[in-house]
Amino acid sequence: MNGFFKVPTPHNEVVKSYAPGSPERASLKKKLEEMRAEVRDIPMFIGDKQVRGTEKLELRPPHDHQHLLGYFYKTEKAQITEAIDAALAAKEQWQNLSWEARASIFLKAAELVAGPYRDELNAATMLGQSKNAYQAEIDAACEFIDFLRFNVQFMTQIYSFQPESSPGIWNRSEWRPLEGFVYALTPFNFTAIAGNLPSSCALMGNVVVWKPSDSQVYAAHVLMKIFIAAGLPAGVINLIYPDGPEAAQVVFNHPDFAGIHFTGSTAVFQDIWKNIGNNIHRYKTYPRIVGETGGKDFILAHKSADAKVVATAISRGAFEYQGQKCSAASRAYIPNNIWNEVKEHVLEDLKTFKMGPTEDFGNFINAVITEKSFDKLAAYIDSAKMADDAEIIAGGGYDKSKGWFIEPTIILTTNPKYVTLCEELFGPVLTIFVYDADKFEEILDLVNTTSIYALTGSIISQDRYAIDLATKRLSNAAGNFYINDKPTGAVVGQQPFGGSRGSGTNDKAGSMINLLRWVSPRTIKETFVPPVDYRYPFLNKE
Repeated sequence: MNGFFKVPTPHNEVVKSYAPGSPERASLKKKLEEMRAEVRDIPMFIGDKQVRGTEKLELRPPHDHQHLLGYFYKTEKAQITEAIDAALAAKEQWQNLSWEARASIFLKAAELVAGPYRDELNAATMLGQSKNAYQAEIDAACEFIDFLRFNVQFMTQIYSFQPESSPGIWNRSEWRPLEGFVYALTPFNFTAIAGNLPSSCALMGNVVVWKPSDSQVYAAHVLMKIFIAAGLPAGVINLIYPDGPEAAQVVFNHPDFAGIHFTGSTAVFQDIWKNIGNNIHRYKTYPRIVGETGGKDFILAHKSADAKVVATAISRGAFEYQGQKCSAASRAYIPNNIWNEVKEHVLEDLKTFKMGPTEDFGNFINAVITEKSFDKLAAYIDSAKMADDAEIIAGGGYDKSKGWFIEPTIILTTNPKYVTLCEELFGPVLTIFVYDADKFEEILDLVNTTSIYALTGSIISQDRYAIDLATKRLSNAAGNFYINDKPTGAVVGQQPFGGSRGSGTNDKAGSMINLLRWVSPRTIKETFVPPVDYRYPFLNKE
């Protein structure tokens, strides 16, 4: 078949409401009941085999840690090598498959998520990662669908980038997959990210070894089922569950290691970068290193801001999904002229928050992901209770008897360098600093220098000069900057996502920029009538 194929025009998936009486609400509740009633046995996927190891690990809902969802199998060191070998064995046939055939697999996967697998993927995210129905829908269903559809369009845009040709010459660019395999290391907090990191690489003709977070394995298994149902050939994406350091020892010492697609902590990513650097002499090619890491995301209000807008940005931006979004607001700077009104509105909001299991659709707040996260957050809260320069004005409670529940907590501090204004907490804890309303320019410097991170941030103001000033002065403080909105909720194709400084390589998931990292261009020049004499005209005598 020959043709310049036009892929379907992508559009953002419509978010279902799950309102009372809606068909999607009834359908999802039924799926939740079915999945809670079973105990899933989750294998590794290595080549064309479903592999079960000797050590079984339990999967339990963060909001109900006494309930067993299933088991998965810890990957042994030899199986990591097997996964790499399976990927490399699949490489030649996969990269030689026509691009439209690769595209069709992932377009089909999008339709499978939108239709028959929507409830299962959302339910797995709700149960395994303690996301409420709406947060699961915008993540596991809609954002992942958007990644799949838009990435196909971005791929065709990359392939269409071609050089100019001069008379008698045809220049063309070939966009090759990387030479070797890609390692995808994915986080617990977004099922869409867990699906996008391996699939975006595979779409461009690469083969992948994929390690999800242990806390996301339950939904990762559903993603793998979808890939297989869509027709993904065996060995293109290999799903394993090893210890991180043990996997690093094998992966980063392998000569065919060609790149890592990562979302996780800054400390882990920096260690990975150091490891790759130390082993650079081992590789056939310089590996691509793409990572989205931590954040200490801010809301900055100007004295002209509408107090209710600020309060809503705080309530949603800081506490949706228990503050476990990379983009969640965890520090806010409020001018003293509107502080009392902002405080009143925020406290009114928090009084109406219901907290509990995801299966109860009335709960806005659910559990944090693990006991380790719970203990870390509880320690910060206890420290704030004892501090001379901080006080807890909302929340501050926590309970792990049933699940890892941390109350939405607001710390008010008089210290602009208080620890929870600087360090990443990754939970439902917001720290607020109230500043002199007439010292806006000074607070811009403070926002810019307080944290090592630069992922997201927002300015809330009705003064266009203040917005313009903040946008310019904070140009390096956030890779995604929001004006009069919360600093969360990036949409694929609309707000490409990523930050710099300690927040990553800013390769913008949800855009063509990211896919460019997973190809290696080759320029081809063809001369139709080549010269037969080395002499140039300037050599001729007068």
